[in-house]
Amino acid sequence: MARLLRSLLFVPGNNNRFLEKAKSLVADIVCFDLEDSVPLEEKKSARNLIKNALKNRSEYVSEIYVRTNSPVSGMIPEDLSEIVQSGIDGIVIPKVNTEDEIRKIEKIMTSLEKKRSLKPIELIASIESTQGVVNAYSIASCNRVSALVFGVFDLLNDLGVEYSKNPEGAIYSRSKIPIDARAAGKYAIDAIWQDLDDTKGLEKDSISAKNLGYVGKSIIHPNQIDVVHRIFYPTPQEVEWAKKVINAYTLAKKKKKGATTVDGKMIDEVHYKRAMALINSIK
Repeated sequence: MARLLRSLLFVPGNNNRFLEKAKSLVADIVCFDLEDSVPLEEKKSARNLIKNALKNRSEYVSEIYVRTNSPVSGMIPEDLSEIVQSGIDGIVIPKVNTEDEIRKIEKIMTSLEKKRSLKPIELIASIESTQGVVNAYSIASCNRVSALVFGVFDLLNDLGVEYSKNPEGAIYSRSKIPIDARAAGKYAIDAIWQDLDDTKGLEKDSISAKNLGYVGKSIIHPNQIDVVHRIFYPTPQEVEWAKKVINAYTLAKKKKKGATTVDGKMIDEVHYKRAMALINSIK
């Protein structure tokens, strides 16, 4: 389906200045972080800052996601209670090991959405362990999961391997994740490139990721946006689908309908906006 996931930019949720700066960024997804970039003693403050940012959703150009803490942290219920609200486009769950972890999260979200009269919010699952790699297909097959993210640093730590720019220990996992994601009908987003000064390295790594089947890359600085957007250019098939969505939804709106179908798949305003973003990105 028409979707741009070229860049998933993580923004520390405890830094109000960064949250404000993110309003003008043109990453496909800006993800407010509650996990690794936020010290334990600042989790509560970060939740409050993110809640306030979501209230001003209209001021942000990108899709807005939030990365919770990991399932094993025990903090997800509190995270979701604070961030599941109007204004959020999706949630990234880090360090997912099993399908059961996603199922438990889905139950919590369904309850919160019902109480708050919200539409179902999609999930992106981050695969960062050997167990997660083994279970990647079943995780991707969960209904709410729209994409898998490859988390190379924690995976290497799980393997007991030191990080390098081209770690041999990550070769199998990096190749497997987009295969499992595609088999489940979902997207795959590659791991971050840590060296902010090595633009050529980022470009080369992005090309490798695209050749493996990834549709985009996780990034940690706005300066990385242009590089990954240039590499992960929309395919002809994605452009054609986007045009179909725009035409079908425009016709549906004229008939006073809020949703319609394209090639047997339901589309609504969210799909229309994503299709418009894709078409605008190639102009």
